[in-house]
Amino acid sequence: MVFDYEGYVHNFEVEDVHSYVSSVGALHNCGEFGILTGIQMALAQMNLDPDKVAVFSGIGCSGKTPHYIKAYGFHTLHGRVLPVATGARLANSDVTVIALGGDGDGYGIGAGYFVNSGRRNVDMAYLVHNNNVYGLTKGQASPTLSKGKRTKSMPEEAIQDGINPIAMAVAAGYTFIARGYALEPRHLAGIITKAIQHKGAALVDVLQTCPTYNDLYTKEWYEGADLPEKRSRLYKLEETGFDGVVHDVTDEQEIVTKKAAAVVKSYETEPIPIGVYYQAELPTYEDALHQRIPALAEKPLVDIDVFNRDVNALLEAMR
Repeated sequence: MVFDYEGYVHNFEVEDVHSYVSSVGALHNCGEFGILTGIQMALAQMNLDPDKVAVFSGIGCSGKTPHYIKAYGFHTLHGRVLPVATGARLANSDVTVIALGGDGDGYGIGAGYFVNSGRRNVDMAYLVHNNNVYGLTKGQASPTLSKGKRTKSMPEEAIQDGINPIAMAVAAGYTFIARGYALEPRHLAGIITKAIQHKGAALVDVLQTCPTYNDLYTKEWYEGADLPEKRSRLYKLEETGFDGVVHDVTDEQEIVTKKAAAVVKSYETEPIPIGVYYQAELPTYEDALHQRIPALAEKPLVDIDVFNRDVNALLEAMR
């Protein structure tokens, strides 16, 4: 797309890598902008009212994302985005909650919250910007970088094995698990839309380029420019007939089979699958909470006069 533009343009240059950012768009390389575009496209396609959406972020390159989305935003502490987003969702069930974080933020310091958010199955979407490095603090290896790999910002090869976020999400209990690619924002927007519409805890692990610090997993690498056949290192699950959706949630065997298939797919590396790995519409944390406290099923906590509430009646309801 070509158009006339008059205004400020910021050029971020690091070792011959150029990313140009203006007030109306961003060009070249950094996957953050692709993820932001995917989120904006998904929200626009769903036609959600801005005052009915709340976006939360942790610390890292992904942390600024809520600043560029026309919705409520909250920039939290490092690794703590999920408990804050959980609290917001439970306080106001009328709001669509989206949590954002990086692979270091979510799978490193926030790993405990990541696991327990899955088993709670609170109705919200968690989008992880996965670029294999701590991009905000000069490119140290993140939990997703494989053992033996060395980016240009690392003095030596990684001596720890990388984790598998998809397999971890299956084990933790997430009821929607998907993977996208930052530089295919249209496909990513479709995945994000499904994650938001899903009733339950949704994880979207987004493969993201970081040209500043990660010279291994670049745009050219994902496109397979170094391969003799010049083929993409990514393929879409939906184009292969793969079906990760549990069609009968009362069938325990189908649930186990679909989870096992998702884990197997998550270990494919050449090429890498993107799309929906697993989905099951199971009871949420809110469902259990509303059974325990029926008043919350009638109206969100934020609309209840908690100052003048009948504590004895509440305690009786919880017995």
